Amino acid sequence: MLDTATIVAVALAYLGLLFAIAWYGDRRADTGRSLIRSPVVYTFSLAVYCTSWTFYGAVGTAARRGIEFLTIYTGPTIIFLGWWFLLRKIARISKSQRITSIADFIASRYGKSASLGMIVTVIAMIGTMPYIALQLKAVSTSFAVLVSYEATPDLAIALTSPPAATLTDAAFLTAIGMAVFAILFGTRHIDANEHHEGMVAAIAFESCVKLLAFLAVGFFAIFTLGSTATPGAGEAAMSAGWSNLTRFPEGGSGRFLTMTFLSMAAIVCLPRQFHITIVENVDERHLSTASWLFPTYLFLMSLFVLPIAAAGLSLLPAGANPDFYVLTVPMTQGHNGLALLAFIGGLSSATAMVVVAAIALSTMICNDLVMPVLLRIRWLRLEDRGNLATLLLYIRRIAIFAVLLLGYAYYRLTGESGPLAQIGLVSFAVAAQFFPAIIGALFWKNGTRAGAQTGLILGFLTWAYTMLVPLLARSDLFSGSILEPGPWGIAALRPEALFGLEGWEPLTHALFWSMAANICGYVLVSLFSKQDTLERIQAAIFVDVFRRPPAEAQVWRRSAAVEELHALLQRFIGTERADRAFRDYAAEHGQRIGDMPEADADLVAFVERLLAGSVGAASARGMVASIAKGELLGFDEVMAILEETHQVIAHSREIEQKSRELEATALELTRANAQLKELDRLKDDFLSTVSHELRTPLTSIRTYSEILSDHDVSEEQADRFLDIISSETQRLTRLLDTILDLTRLEQGQAEWRMADVDPSAVLEDAVAATGGLFRGRQFDLKVAIEPSAAPVRADRDRLMQVFINLLSNAAKFAEPGDGRVMVVGRPDDGGYLVEVTDNGEGVSPQDRELIFEKFAKARDRNTGRPSGSGLGLTISRHIVEHHGGRIWTETPPTRGARFCVHLHSVRPPSGSRKPALAEAAE
Repeated sequence: MLDTATIVAVALAYLGLLFAIAWYGDRRADTGRSLIRSPVVYTFSLAVYCTSWTFYGAVGTAARRGIEFLTIYTGPTIIFLGWWFLLRKIARISKSQRITSIADFIASRYGKSASLGMIVTVIAMIGTMPYIALQLKAVSTSFAVLVSYEATPDLAIALTSPPAATLTDAAFLTAIGMAVFAILFGTRHIDANEHHEGMVAAIAFESCVKLLAFLAVGFFAIFTLGSTATPGAGEAAMSAGWSNLTRFPEGGSGRFLTMTFLSMAAIVCLPRQFHITIVENVDERHLSTASWLFPTYLFLMSLFVLPIAAAGLSLLPAGANPDFYVLTVPMTQGHNGLALLAFIGGLSSATAMVVVAAIALSTMICNDLVMPVLLRIRWLRLEDRGNLATLLLYIRRIAIFAVLLLGYAYYRLTGESGPLAQIGLVSFAVAAQFFPAIIGALFWKNGTRAGAQTGLILGFLTWAYTMLVPLLARSDLFSGSILEPGPWGIAALRPEALFGLEGWEPLTHALFWSMAANICGYVLVSLFSKQDTLERIQAAIFVDVFRRPPAEAQVWRRSAAVEELHALLQRFIGTERADRAFRDYAAEHGQRIGDMPEADADLVAFVERLLAGSVGAASARGMVASIAKGELLGFDEVMAILEETHQVIAHSREIEQKSRELEATALELTRANAQLKELDRLKDDFLSTVSHELRTPLTSIRTYSEILSDHDVSEEQADRFLDIISSETQRLTRLLDTILDLTRLEQGQAEWRMADVDPSAVLEDAVAATGGLFRGRQFDLKVAIEPSAAPVRADRDRLMQVFINLLSNAAKFAEPGDGRVMVVGRPDDGGYLVEVTDNGEGVSPQDRELIFEKFAKARDRNTGRPSGSGLGLTISRHIVEHHGGRIWTETPPTRGARFCVHLHSVRPPSGSRKPALAEAAE
């Protein structure tokens, strides 16, 4: 059995580790090295969604209602897989409007209404209290299970012992510890743009711990308990357990769909989830990673729910509380260490939820409940106080304590009864009341403030009557008699059979009526009420956030003294940050704040957005309006400004795109110019070489002709001089023929004698014709020529010309004194491939295409001058391409160059096997 001291010590050590991580995260943020700018850390922080209800209650739900537990995970998975349509839009709007909470989001959309923000805050507070109570109950009960399971097994079954005194209650002490953590790492500053990096890092770490703990218990349930099942009764019990777990839940598909919808709404509308997903998001692109990584996390959390539930049903008594199978299953086998790890996982789940919920609610209470009231109390003269940042922090800190104490009070009043899932559904159902107003804010321009207020109030009151009242009625505070036959004896008003709608599962019944009242009130009142100018402007900004730049929209024609704006801002965010903000604004707009005695509308809007990040949009609007003079622009004027700004930005983007295109074109032109210069240089070399090649034989011919003409020579000398003249004439003729041949090929005037030719035979003839070159230089020539599988359609003489040119080049450029040349011919890819490889200096990668140009040629290694006419490879390329083939060069594994020619066969090879390269002949 685990003793109290051990459990408390481990729990305190773990909480101390969380404090250390949060402290380290804040220190890193202060030095500019953020821990939360990673999409993985951001995604793991989103797992604050997996509270103790998920950690403990999912197994309990599976044991009681079968596969219904899957709805907890499917709803968020659907939302995140479709993040592009909903979450991305909310994030974009929230960043541009400096949204601080879900109340601020809804209030901003509907005319920055302070009253609407108050309504949302009150509903969120009431709806969150049961969820906080759930976490405190889970911690308190799991602690009791660990301490007393072996001594008093009934505790694990009924857990009906009287609650401890408040000061010694584990739930109370946990609430105080969570409040301290939330205050230390959640109220260090008040600007929404400065994120709670330490808190987010600790939440991400807790998500890893609870996943590890749950997977450990799951593996234990599968691989350990499977081997301990006894034949006979044990196997029968296990089989019966699996049969119950895989059944469709009671209530049919209606409850299953209800639960799925609730979890979809919860991942968007729960205050803590909105805070982590939207407010703490530092990069919109992180949502892309979270769209697949977060569903993966949920899948892993759900992977072992059924095995743990099956193990609990087979090993524990029939009346055992299934909510705590994650703890009691390891304990039945004496694995107290694993049970302690599971307890830490449950503590992580509860702590993360409560801390984030407390911070989110404290922000809403401060910005949307307390500050609007204080600003309306004239005698407080808050506008004249020097520093309001401290006041805001104290309000939030007090709010955190108040939220947790109210959650604890709810736990003591009602939290001792009912499964964890039932308590969690209460909060899910009330959070869903925000869903119509949010969807309307994003996609319906005609939704009005009056409609949103009406829908929220009607939906909340209907939820309270159909769901909260029956829950309280079953607690120890009230008598269940209020459920029957209905208030004032009116049967149609029974909370669980409203207006005579009987036979529905209570959750489906409550959600149906509350959402019906909410949506009908929102839509109908919006249709029959008018928006004021600010509502219409905000509606256009929200709905068209991807079409127009909302941060640039000015809705006021107003001005104010720069000094007054600066003084107002520094009262809320401090002198240093206010100075920095004004300097950044001036630098961005190319102005000097000191030269502006009066701020224009842009600067006024800039200050309002900064204040909105600290006190909320509604309060910021009121404070700026108290010192700024002017009037609200008309809707048409604002839309014209927005459209003009949109057009300017679009035009700017077009200019940027054209600029990039021009840069790319200039780069291509630069490259082309460099290539032309290189070709021009090669042309000069070519002309120089051709001139030299022409002058040399002409000089010889003229010289020997003059000798024969002017001098008396012997017959023997005359014959020798005539031979030289004849040889030089032939040399001159070949050079001219080459140039003329290339000209005819380029102009398409060459004659072709096409026929079916055996390429292997042509290659063999070419090798034989050039054999003297290799023998004269004592080169090592290796030949591996395979028969062609099919003939090629070609001009045999022209093909011979190509092969001889490649072989001559190989003989010319092979290593002097140790020359090695390899000639390969083989069928390949529906044709015939010829490869000529030498061991010379090779061809550099940048010259592989250039050498086939008509002015390009290699330089002689000794003289450095171009060798040959430089037309052989150009002519060879024209010949090969005329035959529909391809010629290229590549670098062999060893030193040298390899020239390849591929020719297509007249018909495909008859065999399916590609011939292998034959062994080279010695």
